[in-house]
Amino acid sequence: MEKIKTKSSQFVSMNSAKLREVYRIGKMLGSGAFGEVRVCMHRENGAQRAVKVLRKANMDEDEKRMFFNEITVLRDLDHPNILKMYEFFEDEKRYYIVTDICKGGELFDEILSRGKFSEKDAAVLMKQVLSCINYCHQNRIVHRDLKPENILLEQNKEFDQIKIIDFGTSLYFKENQKLNEKLGTPYYIAPEVLAKNYNEKCDIWSCGVIAFIVLSGIPPFNGSSDQEIMKRVKTGKFSFNDSCWKTISEEAKDFITQLLTMNMEKRPSAQEALKHPWIQQANEKFNNVSNDLAVSALSNLQNFNARSKLKQATYAFIAS
Repeated sequence: MEKIKTKSSQFVSMNSAKLREVYRIGKMLGSGAFGEVRVCMHRENGAQRAVKVLRKANMDEDEKRMFFNEITVLRDLDHPNILKMYEFFEDEKRYYIVTDICKGGELFDEILSRGKFSEKDAAVLMKQVLSCINYCHQNRIVHRDLKPENILLEQNKEFDQIKIIDFGTSLYFKENQKLNEKLGTPYYIAPEVLAKNYNEKCDIWSCGVIAFIVLSGIPPFNGSSDQEIMKRVKTGKFSFNDSCWKTISEEAKDFITQLLTMNMEKRPSAQEALKHPWIQQANEKFNNVSNDLAVSALSNLQNFNARSKLKQATYAFIAS
C-alpha cells in the first residue's frame, strides 16, 4: 500500500468561525507593541494553547507582511523544537494565531533563576537549537533572527526541550541563493548580513553568539550603541580573555570559534556543527564533572539580560 505524504500545512488553516466560539480566552502571558499573548482553551477537546492577538491598527504593511510570512512558514514546519501553530483567525480589528503554550518562560530567565548553568547544559541546549536550525535549512528556510529571547522552555524547564519562536523574518531560499535584506538583532547579526550578501549560514553565526553568551554572560561583540555593536560585528574579532572562560573547555571554545568564522563559505553547516566533539561528547564528558559557571558569568548574564530586556521593550516585536 502506497504511503501518503502529509505536510502540517494541510492541517493549518484560517478558521472562518469567531475565536471565542472555538476557544475560551484566559489570562495574559505577555504584551508588546502590536498586541498581547493569552492562554486559551479549546471548547471541545479542552486543549490548552496560547493565542497571539495582534491589533491591525498598530501594524504597518511591513509588519502585516511579517505576520503572514510567519503563518506561511509555521504551516510547513513540524519539529519538536519549533513552536507549533494550530490555526489562525481574523476579524475586523485583529489577527489571532493559536500555537503551543510554553510555560517554562525565556531561556535567560530560567538560567538566572537556577543560579547555575553547566557546560553540559550549554551543550545540550545548543544541540537542540542546531537540530532545529538543521531541520529548517534542510527545508530551505532561514530564520534570520535567532536570539535567546526567541528560545522558550517547556513547562518542565529542561534544556533539551526548547521551542524556537518568531518566524516573522524567516524566508524560503533557493540553493546557492544570496540574500540581501538587512534583518536581525545587533548582538546576533552576522557580518555578511550587514554587508547585504548572505545565505542560510547567518543562522549558524547567531548560534555561535548564543553559545558565547550562555557560557560567559557577555556578548562577543559589545558596544554602548547598536552602531558600535555592529561595527564590532563587522570586524569579527572576539576573545576568551574574561576570567570566566578559565573554567570552560577548549572544545567549547573551538566550537564557538568555528561558528563565528567570518567567511561564511568556511563556516560549518548546522549538520556539520552537530558533529562537533563538544556537542557529541556533552553527556559523557561533562556528566560527572561539577562544571558550574563561575559566579561572575551569572552576574554578567544578569546584567546583560537586564539591558536586553530594556532594549527589547523598545523593539516592536511581541514575545510569543
